[in-house]
Amino acid sequence: MQYEHKTVLLNETVDSIDVKNGKLYVDATFGGGGHSRLILSKADDIRLFVFDQDIEAIENGKLNFSGEKRINFINDNFVNIKKNLQALGIKKVDGIIADLGVSSYQLDNADRGFSYMSDAKLDMRMDKNSSLTAEYVVNTYSKERLKHIIREYGQENWADRIAEIIVEKRAVKPITTTLELVDIIEKSIPKKLRDKHKHPAKRTFQAIRIEVNNEIDIIEKFIQDSFDMMNIGGRIAIITFHSLEDRAVKNSFKELSIDCVCPKEFPVCMCNTIQKAKILTKKPILPTDEEINSNPRSRSAKLRVLEKINEGDEKDKR
Repeated sequence: MQYEHKTVLLNETVDSIDVKNGKLYVDATFGGGGHSRLILSKADDIRLFVFDQDIEAIENGKLNFSGEKRINFINDNFVNIKKNLQALGIKKVDGIIADLGVSSYQLDNADRGFSYMSDAKLDMRMDKNSSLTAEYVVNTYSKERLKHIIREYGQENWADRIAEIIVEKRAVKPITTTLELVDIIEKSIPKKLRDKHKHPAKRTFQAIRIEVNNEIDIIEKFIQDSFDMMNIGGRIAIITFHSLEDRAVKNSFKELSIDCVCPKEFPVCMCNTIQKAKILTKKPILPTDEEINSNPRSRSAKLRVLEKINEGDEKDKR
């Protein structure tokens, strides 16, 4: 299957990092290479480092960008951005982008087990070398742990019932395919009470995918390490697709942009805090109606951008 992916918020994301000659950039979630291709078109004298934990994305990228000497491919999760760049002798970069969504290729490729629309083995691993699979989660986690994951990561009101039936069914026979899980979820949620605009399995599949790939926990570390690797004036642009991701990005950006930690009752600032960053998107950038119509999966996308303005050393401001 050819690696195809519709890039979301393409121009908005690339424009936000202000690509210029003589600079170094990172596409932390290469996917189909849409953002990378546009970055490379913006200036001739740049270097681009691209990350993807999916080896199929990397192999496809090497084919599509063969002969392009400005690009370096790194087959690893973006959470390891600092380690990988430093191993290559890179001290600082000038712009980093990350699209936290599952690629269209992964969703459409039934063999990967991400989709609730077609039958496949319960997998959901973005990194095929990872040992934790959706099948393992569904068949070995306790009822309480399943309920917590489905409620916390999927924001599913029927988490308790879904977890209960999963445990009942797996006691008879292991749950090994996506459609087996879909059937369980559909039996757990009364038809009259389902969200008419969303597939009943969407939230649970999202929750299990997040658990398998540790998606939320790695966001904070990725942002902090990215910030550490950034030159002053450099920017981080991140696209999220659900509220948990967006909250994690928003909170991390907010923490990096704090300019005072004094108690609220202090009439004037007395602390030595130096603001390290400024948020360039007071409200997230959203896809246009035109983009949503051409790519419905972009509907929930949100883009947030942060600029580094200081290394953050404390100084006496008085």
